[in-house]
Amino acid sequence: MALAPRFAGQKLASNSIQPKAVHTLELYLDYVCPFSAKLFKTVYSSHLRDTLLKKYGDNVVTIFRQQIQPWHPSSTLVHEAGYAVLTVSPDKFYAFSEKLFEQQKDFFDVNVVNETRNATYKRLAKIAGEVGVDEGKVYDLLKIADKPGEDGSLNSGNGVTDKVKVQVKANRLVGVHVTPTVVFDGVVNNDISSSWTKEQWEEWLEKNVV
Repeated sequence: MALAPRFAGQKLASNSIQPKAVHTLELYLDYVCPFSAKLFKTVYSSHLRDTLLKKYGDNVVTIFRQQIQPWHPSSTLVHEAGYAVLTVSPDKFYAFSEKLFEQQKDFFDVNVVNETRNATYKRLAKIAGEVGVDEGKVYDLLKIADKPGEDGSLNSGNGVTDKVKVQVKANRLVGVHVTPTVVFDGVVNNDISSSWTKEQWEEWLEKNVV
């Protein structure tokens, strides 16, 4: 879990090292949540990203936590695509996320209900290809076999299932439910809204990052 800088003394370190901690800003987002898309666009697609990296880069670590919302069945599929991109080309994760958020309506319930799971994966892999990720490798990680495995298994998942399990377990430990949720230094901050402007974010950062 994140450690606020004011508690840096709690870190175990050698006597020759001054314990240090930086602020952690965690954004729990769902790819098929309109409000998550709004927050992501403000943070990543505006100059706020430059502010976080250049002005606060030594004091703040920003993390996109993938939050699957199971009442939308496609939520699992789109997040699996995110994990596939992280596996194949981790440096393209944010670019892929930006593209996927822009096209999120294509993966809303009504737009996936009549296609097979692997067909949805193919569309997601294509988006990965649009940002320079190997489309074939992404699809290979996502596709579900239509025949039993060598051990006779019928429900073994795909190439990113284990990664999904780890993230879901971690998110449950934090107790996140709604998206987006912002966690600052390990504590949920309900003041931050998806409707915040870049200027409101900068004002908040100025007050809270010391």
